[in-house]
This record gives sequence, structure tokens and C-alpha cells, in this order.
Amino acid sequence: MKTIKDVLRDKGQAVWTIDVNALVLDALELMAEKEIGALMVMEDGRVAGVMSERDYARKVVLLGRSSKDTPVREIMTRKVLYVKPEQTVEECMALMTEKHVRHMPVLDGDSMIGVVSIGDIVKSVISEQQFLISHLENYIRGK
Repeated sequence: MKTIKDVLRDKGQAVWTIDVNALVLDALELMAEKEIGALMVMEDGRVAGVMSERDYARKVVLLGRSSKDTPVREIMTRKVLYVKPEQTVEECMALMTEKHVRHMPVLDGDSMIGVVSIGDIVKSVISEQQFLISHLENYIRGK
């Protein structure tokens, strides 16, 4: 069974963050530059929240606010769910599905060592299933 540590090893551990006091426009520019859908929001070296495209759409665009004048802290999701490196991919997928989240930091103690997205998790599950199918096909064929 694959763990979150395995997922991070395969995808890399790059984490893109932004300060709670940054403007939403700065966050959007960073997300566009890095081609990502969310940023971990940091305050005093710790995860204070997550800002996603969904937060922007619902808390800025729909409310007629300006991304040039709104700090990230006002729109970020404050309740941050996280996973640990030793948790299984299946556990992570169940949590993401149940809580309707698309991005989760990976914490080892108090240190953030990576971020996983629902896309990373689905890719891992598909890869594991393809391996199993191939193995079973070879077994059936006697190879």
C-alpha cells in the first residue's frame, strides 16, 4: 500500500506558500506562474490557512471585492486538514473526499514537508491499479 511519503517522493516536495498579509492579487499571480490551484498561507513559519481558486471565486469575485485591496488572510480557509507522511493514499483520499478538500499539507511533526492534491492522489491510485492489472495479466498468462 502506497503512503503519502511515496507520493511526495514521486511528485517532489516543492511547496508554494504566501504570507497571510499578502494581497490576493499576489497570491493569484504566484498560482498562475506555478500553475497550481492553491497556496499554503503562512504566519510566523506555520500553516495558518489555505488559499485556493475556490476561495477566490467565492469570497472575492462573487462578493464584488477587489483582489488588489483584499489581504489573503480575509479569504483563506482557516481550518486546514493535513496528512502525515506515513498515512496511506487510501486514507488521504477518503479524508479529502469526505471533507471536500482538494489540497492538503503533509506535516511531519510541526514541519510541512509537502502538499498533496486530489490529482496527486488519483494519479497514485491509478498507477497502483495499473501495476496490479499488469501483474495479474502476467500471472494469468503464466509469465
